[in-house]
Amino acid sequence: MWTRRQPSLTLRSTLAFALVAMLTVAGAGFYLYGSIKASVLLYSDHAVLGRLDHFRKLLRYDLPLEKLRDSPQIFKNMLDSEDDIFIIGEPGQPPVIMVNPLSAKLPELPMVNQDAALTVNSLRSGMTASGAPLRAASVETISGGRKVHLTAAHIMGKEMAMLAAFRERIYLAVSAAFLLTALLGYMLLRRGLKPLHTMAAHAANISPKHLDSRMNSEHTPIELQQLNDAYNAMLDRLADGYQRLMQFSADLAHEIRTPIGSLMGHCQVALRQSRSEDEYQALLASNLEELERISRMVESILFLARADEAQSVVERQPLSLHDELQRIAGYFEGLAEERQMTVHATGDGTLKADPLLLRRALSNLVANAIRYADEGSEILMRATAANGGWRIEVENQGPMLTDATLRKLFDRFYRGDASRHQSSDSNGLGLAIVTAIMQLHGGEVSVKQPQPGTICFTLFFPTA
Repeated sequence: MWTRRQPSLTLRSTLAFALVAMLTVAGAGFYLYGSIKASVLLYSDHAVLGRLDHFRKLLRYDLPLEKLRDSPQIFKNMLDSEDDIFIIGEPGQPPVIMVNPLSAKLPELPMVNQDAALTVNSLRSGMTASGAPLRAASVETISGGRKVHLTAAHIMGKEMAMLAAFRERIYLAVSAAFLLTALLGYMLLRRGLKPLHTMAAHAANISPKHLDSRMNSEHTPIELQQLNDAYNAMLDRLADGYQRLMQFSADLAHEIRTPIGSLMGHCQVALRQSRSEDEYQALLASNLEELERISRMVESILFLARADEAQSVVERQPLSLHDELQRIAGYFEGLAEERQMTVHATGDGTLKADPLLLRRALSNLVANAIRYADEGSEILMRATAANGGWRIEVENQGPMLTDATLRKLFDRFYRGDASRHQSSDSNGLGLAIVTAIMQLHGGEVSVKQPQPGTICFTLFFPTA
């Protein structure tokens, strides 16, 4: 099934930066455009009002209307623009001055009284045939004892052309900002994301033969330092897990090879010549012991595999620690007596744990103590309340162990007493199973030597 590929982070970031730059430049440009347009319109309005006020005073005090009829060119020469409109005339009479080069149609204009002040509200807007806006106003005055009406309008063709050119420059600046930001942003992002490409290339080269390779954090940006450290830490965990797996495979092959070799040897010897029924029964009994050992080993390995894959379900139940410890002590009493040892249990309380898993962990610790402790010694089981949970200790007397040996006790297939590897029925997985059980409960197991000749295993169960 075809899956749509998502756009790259570089492309999305580039477009986002370019869009932000475009909107910023556009916002600033149109703000300036609005300010300039308002200033131009205000200047145009004041020009029209100033012209009307100037001519109103001129006709009223200095220039009679009769003289204006004789010299109309005076007013025409005083206009600022050749397209502007200016009309002077008496009410009901033909205009004395009529300047309207474009023959623009004026809107309905209110007449401002001669004594009233001219304001922007006195102006009205219109439009020429070519689409150019205009602003116009009319005012009344007295000249030579007669009423005179003055009408002035300014056609803003030049202003609109200037504003249109300014808009084009804004559009050009916005487009240039978008393209320039997109180009520079893409180049900078490609350079900034180079450590990610380097990390991807490094990850692509990782294989079981190159698990020791690590990313160099010397040139890694601060923002990617945490990712770089997490990546290297992940490789450390993978390398450690792979090494453990390789060691586990080698140990497993070694452990299984011994009983299988023994079985094959027994069978080959038995087949060389006929044997009595008793001899065959002894052979079968010996082979059965080896098969039972293999079966226990397989069960232990399956348990560890399920625990590692978090497939085991822990069914926590309230358990009496006194009853559980006494149960374990009673179960191993006969085995301990064979080596002139005693098992004592103390402590009481209620612990929420899986009963089968708890009993298996304690059984493995006690069995380990009976197997390796000094003959005639005492095995102590103690349960005490700890901060945030319960602590169960299994202590016995035995030979002094080195720190290196203590650290390896919980490794799979490790046995502390090399001389008993062949004779012991231990498969070296008991303490590893204890570790897995404690992990399933969210707790931990530890070992220490409180004093020479004493070793103490501690199970800590946190409060659920």
